[in-house]
Amino acid sequence: MTEPRWFSQPYPPEGASAAEGIRNQLGRPELDLLTILVRESAQNSWDARITQSSSPVDYRIDMWTVGPAHTGAWRELLLNGAPARSGAFPLSDALKRGPVQVLAVSDRGTRGLGGPTRADDAVGPDRDFVSFIRNIGEPRDTELGGGTYGFGKGIFYLLSKSGTVLVHSRCRTAQGGHETRLIGCTLWKSYVADEAGADRRYTGRHWWGDASGEVVEPLVGREAETTAQRLGLRPFGPEETGTTVVVIDPDLDELSPPEAAAYLAETITWHLWPKMISVGGNSPAMRFAVACDGVEYPVPDPRETRPLNMFVDAYEVMTGPDGSALHCLKPKQYLGRLGLVKRIMPPLEPTRASLMLDIEDIVHHVCLMRPAELVVTYQPGPKPPSVNQGYAGVFRADEAMDEVYAKAEPPTHDAWNPQSLVRPESTFVHTTFRRINEALDALLSLGGVARTGASNIALGAASSLFSGLVGGAWGIGGATAYAKPGSTTTRGSKSDVVEERTPRSTPGRPLPTPSMDDRHTDDGPAGPNGFGMGTESLPDVPGTAGTITPRRRPRVQYVGEPYYDDHGDDSVLVQEFRLPVSGPQQVRIDLAVTLPGTGGRETDPPIGASMPELIGWEDDSGRLYASEPHVIEGGEAVWRALVRPAPDTMTEIGIKVEAVKTS
Repeated sequence: MTEPRWFSQPYPPEGASAAEGIRNQLGRPELDLLTILVRESAQNSWDARITQSSSPVDYRIDMWTVGPAHTGAWRELLLNGAPARSGAFPLSDALKRGPVQVLAVSDRGTRGLGGPTRADDAVGPDRDFVSFIRNIGEPRDTELGGGTYGFGKGIFYLLSKSGTVLVHSRCRTAQGGHETRLIGCTLWKSYVADEAGADRRYTGRHWWGDASGEVVEPLVGREAETTAQRLGLRPFGPEETGTTVVVIDPDLDELSPPEAAAYLAETITWHLWPKMISVGGNSPAMRFAVACDGVEYPVPDPRETRPLNMFVDAYEVMTGPDGSALHCLKPKQYLGRLGLVKRIMPPLEPTRASLMLDIEDIVHHVCLMRPAELVVTYQPGPKPPSVNQGYAGVFRADEAMDEVYAKAEPPTHDAWNPQSLVRPESTFVHTTFRRINEALDALLSLGGVARTGASNIALGAASSLFSGLVGGAWGIGGATAYAKPGSTTTRGSKSDVVEERTPRSTPGRPLPTPSMDDRHTDDGPAGPNGFGMGTESLPDVPGTAGTITPRRRPRVQYVGEPYYDDHGDDSVLVQEFRLPVSGPQQVRIDLAVTLPGTGGRETDPPIGASMPELIGWEDDSGRLYASEPHVIEGGEAVWRALVRPAPDTMTEIGIKVEAVKTS
C-alpha cells in the first residue's frame, strides 16, 4: 500500500505563484470567514450538480473533534514528510499540541472532482480535479454558474489556521465506473530552506498524497477509501458521487463549536434560501444540514423565519404576474425582473447572521441574484419612516445579462460594482440600481386621497413623526392609542362625581395635568381633548330613594403600550389590558384611523380604503375569542386585544366596557 507523504513545491526556473499571493486573491471581504465559506462552498456544490438528475444536491457542514480512535492515524499519516520548519508548516504544531478540531463541507449528488489529475493532461472539458486542486484563476466552465474565476476555493485555506485541507472525492470515470480520490493541500507562506548547505526557495504550496512519482498524485480507489476510514472520514455509498473538503483546525472567530454550528445553520438560510424553497410544485434544489460532534443543528425554514419569509414572498411576486420587468432605455436592454412586498411588522431582533448583512431592526432591502439564484447581496433601500413597516424585494438578472453581472462581482461574489466595468456594461448595472430605486419610491409613496383640509401625505410615513402631535395620543410607528382613565373612586352625589384622569403621554413628552373642567363626569364619555374614557355609566341602584349608594364602576386598565406581534401569517397590533373591577363585563373595541396634524379621526373608510379590524380577545392562557362584543369576568387577569391595522395608517385603539346585568 502506498504510504502518503508531503511534497513541498520549490520555485521552478520559470517561476510560480507564491502562496501569499493566492491567499490574497479574496482581498479584504466585509463578510466573515464562516459566511464566505457557506457562500463559496455552496456555490461550488451547485455548479458541480449533476444536471441530468432531478434529485436535489445534498450539502452539509460537520464539525467534530478527532477522537482517540483516530488521533494516532492523523498524526502518523499527516506528519509524514512534513517540512521541518514549523513557521513554514504550522500543521505540524496543530497536530502535536492536542485534540484536532476539523470542519468538513460535503456535497452529494454532484459530479465529484473528476478528470485528469495532472494539469498538463487536462485539455478537455472534464477538469474538475485540476481546477480545484492544482490551478488558480481558471474561467468558469459552467453555463449560468455562480462561480467566476474559482478564487472562492481559497476560503478553505483561509479558514484553516494552518492553511491545510483534505479533499475526499468520488467521481465517475471515463469508462463508466467510480473512483475515490484523497489528497491533502496546504497553502501557507513562501519560505527559504537550507538544503545541503545551499538555500532554496519554496512557494508555500504543499501536497499530501502519493509522492512516488514526479508529481504528487491523489490516493485512489481502495487506498483512498482505506486511508479515509483510518482518518474517520464519512465514506461514500456504492453509487454516490460528490466531494468532502476537510478544513483542519478551523478559525471559528472566537465562537465555540456549538455556537459556530448554530451560526452556520442560520447563515445558510440567509444566503442560500432561494435553493431551499419549492417553486411551482418542484422540490427544493438543495438540501442543507449542519452538525457538531454528531448533534444536528436545524437549518431554519425561510418560509417560517422572519424576515426571510418576506423575501420568499417577494421572490414569488417576482416570478408571478405581479413582478416588474426592468429595462435600460439607452442602450435598450432587458435587465431582469423585480418583486416587492411591503407589510406592517414588529421590529426585528437582529442576530449575528443578519447583522453581518447590515440588517438590524428594519427590513428595507432588495435581494440581488443572478440566474443561478444564489444570493449576491441584500441591497439597502430608503428606510421606511416607521420601525413597524418594512419591505423586501428580489431582483433576478436575466440570463442574457448573466455575464455582465458576473463581471461586476468581486472574488467573493457579494456585490455588483459598476465601476469595475466599461460602457455599456457599467450603464446596465447603474441602471439596474436606478430602476430598483424608482420602484422603491413608488412603493413608499402611497398616493392616497386625502380628505379636505388634510395634508396629502402618506399616513404611514408620517406616523412616527406626528404621533406626538395628536392630542393625548402616543405613537409607536404606525399605531397610536388614546390614554384611558381609571380609578376606584365611588359614586357619591352627581355633583361630586369626578374621576382622576392620568392620560399617558407621548414617550419623552409629558402632558399637563388636566384641569377640573377637562375631567370626565358621568355626563359624557370624553373630555374636550378627545380622550376616549373607556367607561359606561351605571344606572342608579333601585330603592335608594334618590340616595346613590357608592359602588365600583367597571373600567379598563391598560397594561403597557401597544406593540406589534406575529399572529399566524399576520402582524397584529396588540393592546394588553385588565378589568380590575370584579364581575362580568362586556368589552367592545373602538377603532379609528388618526389623521396626522389635524387631530381628526376616520371611523368610516373612504371608498376602497381599509380600516383596522379586531381579530379577537386573547385570554392569559392564549385562547382567542372572536366575538364582538365579548363578556369577560373582571379580575387581575391580563387580556390582549388583537387588531389587524389598516396598512399605512396610524391606528387608534380604544376599549369600552360596561357592566353586565345579572338577574
